[in-house]
Amino acid sequence: MDETATPPTPTDPPAVARSGLIAVIGNPSSGRNSRDEDAVGAALKAFGPGAELYRWTPETDIAHTVERALADGAELIVAAGGDGTAMAVAQSMLGQSVPMAVLPLGTFNFFARGLRLSEDPVQAAQAIRDGTPSSIRVGQVNKRVFLNNASLGIYPAILKAREDIYARWGRRRVVAHWSVIKTFLRFQRPMNLRITADGDTRNYRTPLVFVARSAYQLELFGLRGAGAISDDHFAVLVAKGGSRADLFRLAARLVMSDAREGRDYELIRARDVSISTGRRRALLAFDGEKSFERSPFHFEMSSDLLNIVQPVPEDAEDAA
Repeated sequence: MDETATPPTPTDPPAVARSGLIAVIGNPSSGRNSRDEDAVGAALKAFGPGAELYRWTPETDIAHTVERALADGAELIVAAGGDGTAMAVAQSMLGQSVPMAVLPLGTFNFFARGLRLSEDPVQAAQAIRDGTPSSIRVGQVNKRVFLNNASLGIYPAILKAREDIYARWGRRRVVAHWSVIKTFLRFQRPMNLRITADGDTRNYRTPLVFVARSAYQLELFGLRGAGAISDDHFAVLVAKGGSRADLFRLAARLVMSDAREGRDYELIRARDVSISTGRRRALLAFDGEKSFERSPFHFEMSSDLLNIVQPVPEDAEDAA
């Protein structure tokens, strides 16, 4: 790889005194309904004067809502929702001098949890209000932003099965677990993939490829690769095994944080990754969302920066 082509290291923008418009972009009427509505209301009060809710619905383009908030003079854009909402807002905020923040309302909130934000809306709003912006690079797959991970194989299939089961039986934890078992039982054969990582091409036979941009998620499951992410690389985990028994074994080891590099997966560290599935289209999952996309899949670090507000570290507060 030509190191001269490597993007410069991000430098943090200056801190902003937030006395103007704080635009909170969310759809609190969906999902958990009144709980999200109450959470957003509590957060708006915690942000103080100047905070305003910009509602959007899945039928509308969230980019238009972000553009309207910026045109209104917002000095901070807050994505109120789960990882999918944060990802959609981040897509529109790349390259903007105005920072964005995340108010966690969704189910998993891996990105917000990686920023060490509380899932209590008042505490999160206070931390955002007093936080400082940092410039980061985010992952992109075929030019679409993702903040945590993207994957091909068995995991996107699990998400699809879960959505189908939710539609029939409702959103319950036991239903989510059943979607995993059901997908594993239907598993037929692993994928044949060609992966090019920073110019090095290899062929793999695997049930799952997991492209991580979140060190928090890796650490949560005891997986290696956090160092690669801190160096602005992807951590690409290629699962080993080609049978149902292998999948159940790997799932159990992930739950126990006992999955090991070499035995259960191969780890690839790279800035630029291309994955060819051998099929014209394949199901791709990214930050909990999913869609059928055309192969090959090109993963790259964003050239534009995302200015994201992070809480002041506790040790810094203690020193003050």
